[in-house]
Amino acid sequence: MQLQFIDLGKLVISKANMRHGKKAPDVSDILPTIRARGVLVPLIVRPNPAPNAVERQASEGQPCDLDQFEIIAGARRFTAAKRIAEEGGSAEPLPCAILDDGDDAAAIEASLIENVARRDPDEVTQWETFTRLVREGRSCDQIAATFGLPELGVKRILALGNLLPRIRDLYRREAIDAVTIRHLTLASKSQQRAWLALADDPDAYCPTGHQLKSWLFGGQSIKVTHALFDVEASGLAIIADLFGEDRYFADADAFWAQQNAAIAGRREAYLDAGWADVVIVPPSEHFHGWQHEKAAKRKGGRVYIDVRQSGEALFHEGYVTRAEARRGSKGEGPSLSVKPARPEVTSSMQSYIDLHRHAAVRAALTHRPEVALRLLVAHAIVGSPLWTVRIEPQITRNDRVAESIENAKAEAEFDAKRRDALGLLDVSLDEPNLTGGNGDPARLVAIFLCLLTLSDDAVQTILTIVIGETLASGSAAVDAVGDALGVDMRDYWQADDAFFEALRDKEILTAIVAEVAGDTIAHANASEKTKVLKTIIRDHLDGTNGRDKASPWVPRWMTFPPSAYTMRGGVGSVAASALVASVWAEYDEQRWQPEHGPTPPQAIAA
Repeated sequence: MQLQFIDLGKLVISKANMRHGKKAPDVSDILPTIRARGVLVPLIVRPNPAPNAVERQASEGQPCDLDQFEIIAGARRFTAAKRIAEEGGSAEPLPCAILDDGDDAAAIEASLIENVARRDPDEVTQWETFTRLVREGRSCDQIAATFGLPELGVKRILALGNLLPRIRDLYRREAIDAVTIRHLTLASKSQQRAWLALADDPDAYCPTGHQLKSWLFGGQSIKVTHALFDVEASGLAIIADLFGEDRYFADADAFWAQQNAAIAGRREAYLDAGWADVVIVPPSEHFHGWQHEKAAKRKGGRVYIDVRQSGEALFHEGYVTRAEARRGSKGEGPSLSVKPARPEVTSSMQSYIDLHRHAAVRAALTHRPEVALRLLVAHAIVGSPLWTVRIEPQITRNDRVAESIENAKAEAEFDAKRRDALGLLDVSLDEPNLTGGNGDPARLVAIFLCLLTLSDDAVQTILTIVIGETLASGSAAVDAVGDALGVDMRDYWQADDAFFEALRDKEILTAIVAEVAGDTIAHANASEKTKVLKTIIRDHLDGTNGRDKASPWVPRWMTFPPSAYTMRGGVGSVAASALVASVWAEYDEQRWQPEHGPTPPQAIAA
C-alpha cells in the first residue's frame, strides 16, 4: 500500500464504498475539525478505473486516465474537504492510501472494516488528551472548535480532572455510571475517599446514582434555583457541580432560615394585596388540587404556599376546600397529584417522631438554662434578617398524632414551666405562648420593663421557654441539643395508638418485633400480617396475653442519636443527626487548650 497526496479533482466515491449513494453523508460532526486542522487520517483509494479495466481498455485502443482514483473508505472526509474547498475556493491535496490490485470484494471489506472498527474514545481518554492540549496552551473554546464539540462539553470532560485517579479509572472501566460520576464531581476529596472506602467494603452500602447526592448532602440537596431570596446577597455557601449545570446550598439549615423569611414576606405581600388568607403548607404535607377548588379573591379564595422538602415553594392562588366550595363557591375540575416514592416512614409517622422528640428536647432544656442560653445566642448569630422570631406551630393534619403530642408527658412538663414563666412576666396564663407578639411595640416594652425587675435566674427560666417555643421541630438543632443533654426518650415517651396507627411497613414491624421479643419470635412470625405483628409488639410492651414484658423501649428513629432500620432512607431525624455528626467531626478541638477547660461537648455533658 502506497501513501500519496491526491488532488480533490482526481477523487470520486467508489460504488464499493458503504456510504456510496445519491444523498451526501452528514459531516457536521467532523467539519469543524477538518476546517481547523485539515484531513489527518488517510483515505483508502484505488485507481479508477481498476488495473484490469485499464488493461482491457488499452487492448481495445480506448483512452484511459490513470490519474483518477475512487474512494473505498473516507467518503465523509472527502465530502467535508469538498465543502470547505467550496467555501474557500481552494483545497489542499488529501492524504490517500492506495490499495494494491484487488477485486471489489476486497474493497468492500476494507470499507466496512474501516467504519465498523472505528470506536469513539471514552471520556477519560478524551480528558487525558484535552489536558495535554491545555498544557500546550489551548483554551476550551479552541479545543471545542477543533473537535466540533460545545464548549460546555469540553468543560465537562476537563472536570474529570478534579476526581481522584482511581475514580476516573473505575469510570473508564464502566464500573461507575455517568450519573454517579457527575454527582461525585460535587464531592470533596475527603468525601471521594470515603465513597471509595464504601465501594471497597462488600458489607457496606455504597450510594450510587441519585442516592449519592443525598449521601453527599446528608439527606437534603437544595438547588439554588429554588431560592426565593437573593442568593448572591445572602452570602450562603454554594457548591457547584464541576459540569457547571447545577448549584446547591452547602448548608440546608441556613437556606431554610432565609427561605422561610422570604416565604413569610410573600405571605404578608399576599395579605396586603387583599387575599382572604395565605396558608403555608409545610414540607411534611402537600397541597392536593383534588381536595380544593378554584375561587376568586373576591369570593374568599386563599393562597396556598406549598413548601417542598427539596426547598422549592409552589404558589397556588385562589383556592378553597371542596367542602367550602359545596357551600357556595363555584369550583373547577380537580387536578391530579403525583404520588411520591414510598419512604421508610409515612408523613404522619414523621410528624409523630419529630414532635415527640421536639417535645422531649425542649422539656429537657427547661432544666438546663445554661444550654438554652448558648442555643439562643447561636440563633442570634445565625439568625434571619432582623431576627424574625416565629413559634414552632407543631402542625399535623392527623388528629391521632395531634392528640398524642397534647397528652405527652414532655408536653405537660414544658407547659407547666411555661405557666411559671408567664407568671414571672405577669402575663395572663390563658396566653397560648410566651413568644410571638407579631412585633407589637407596646407588648415589647411591657415585657422589657418587667424583665428589668427580675433576677438573672428568673430571666434564664424565661429564656428556656423562649428558645423552647421557637425551636424548629425536625431540625438538626433538636438533634444537637438532644445529644448534648443526653436526652433519654424512655423518660418521656411510650408507644400509643397513634404510633401504631402510623406504623404500616411490614419490614419495619418485623425488625421491631425482634427488638422487643427477640429474633426467634420475629423469625417465626415473619410471614404474618402487620396486624398480628403489631399485636405481638403491644403484648410484649404491656406484658399481656402471656408475653414477657419488654424493658422500656423506643424505636431507633426517636433515640438520640437516631438510626434507621433499613437502607431505604427517608427518615428526617436520621438525616438531621448525620448533619450534626458531620459538624462535630470537622470541629477543630485543637483550638481548646487544657487551660481553657474541657472542650464544649465535654463541658455540656458534665
